[in-house]
Amino acid sequence: MILVTGGTGLVGSHLLYQLSLENDTIKAIHRKNSDLQAVKNVFRYFSAEYEFLFKKIEWIEADITNIVALKTAFQNVTEVYHSAALVSFNSKDHQAMCEINIEGTSNIVNFCIEYSVKKLCFVSSVATIEKSVTNKFMNEADEWNMEKVSHGYAMTKYAAEMEVWRASQEGVPVVIVNPGVILGAGFWYQGSGALFSKIHKGLPFYTEGVTGFVSVNDVVKSMLLLMKSNIVNERYILVSENSSFKEVFYQIAKNFGKKPPSIRVTKLMSAVGWRIEKLKSILTNKPPILTKHTAKSIHVKGYFSSEKIQKELSFNFETISETIKSICELYKKEFK
Repeated sequence: MILVTGGTGLVGSHLLYQLSLENDTIKAIHRKNSDLQAVKNVFRYFSAEYEFLFKKIEWIEADITNIVALKTAFQNVTEVYHSAALVSFNSKDHQAMCEINIEGTSNIVNFCIEYSVKKLCFVSSVATIEKSVTNKFMNEADEWNMEKVSHGYAMTKYAAEMEVWRASQEGVPVVIVNPGVILGAGFWYQGSGALFSKIHKGLPFYTEGVTGFVSVNDVVKSMLLLMKSNIVNERYILVSENSSFKEVFYQIAKNFGKKPPSIRVTKLMSAVGWRIEKLKSILTNKPPILTKHTAKSIHVKGYFSSEKIQKELSFNFETISETIKSICELYKKEFK
C-alpha cells in the first residue's frame, strides 16, 4: 500500500493522479478543511474518468505533526511519498515551518522505521543545494553551509533531509528529489500557480534573476521512476532549464496573448518594497506580498545541474516552453 503526504498540494495532487492510473487504492493524508475538490480538478484536467480514478484514494484526516493520526494512516503501508511541507519566506512562519517541515518529517521517518517501509521518497528543494565554489552550476555534491543560509525555509528543508538520511541509517531505503521552481496546472492562486493568474490579469513587473524551473510532470515522473528503481540513498536535482524570471514571465504572457511585463524591478525598488510590505503587514496583520528574503532572491542568478538524474535514469525533461504552453492552455480552458 502506498501512502502520500501533501496530497492536496501541487506535487501531491499530480502524483496521486499518476498513482491512480497504476494502483487500485492509494492512501493520502489531508488536514481538516483541506480542499479535496482542488485535487479532483487536477484529475479532471487529464482524464474523462477522473471521478473513478479519484475514488481510488483513501483519504485519511491526519496532520504529520499528529502522531496518533499518523499511526492509523501507516497501517499496511509499504511505500511512502512525503511531499507535505510549509513553504514560506515570512519570518512569522518560522516556528510553523519547524513543526511541519522538521518535526513532521521526523514523525514520518519514525513510522517508516517502525513499520519497515520498503522505500521512502522525499520531496525537498534546490534551496538546500549550496552554491558551488568552483563551478557555475550547482550539483548534489556541493557542500551545504548552514552559516550562509539566511532564511528559515532552506534551513527547515535541510533539517528535514537530515531526518530522511536518518531513516536510511535505520534500514529504510530512501530517495530525495530537489526540484527547482515547479510549474504545473491547478492551484492558480498560490505558489507558482499564482504567476499564471497574475500575468493573465496583467503583471507589469519583472526581474532578471535566474533560477531552475521544472514541470510538475517531470517531478512526478522522476519520483515514480526512482521508487521503482534499485537506486537507494541518493538525491537528485530536478531542473529542466535555468531561466530568468523575465524570460518565464514573457513566455507566459505570450501564450496568453497578453502584454509582456515592461518594468524591470531594480534591487533598490525591491529593498524599498519589502520594507513597505513589512509595515503594511504590521498594520493589517496580513502576510506581506514581498519579504526581505524574496526581495533579495528575485535578483540572484543561480544555475543548477540535473546531469545526475539524466545520466543514471536516461531522464529527459520537458522544455520550459512546452511546460508553459500546456499550463496556459489548461488555464484558458478552466477560465474561458
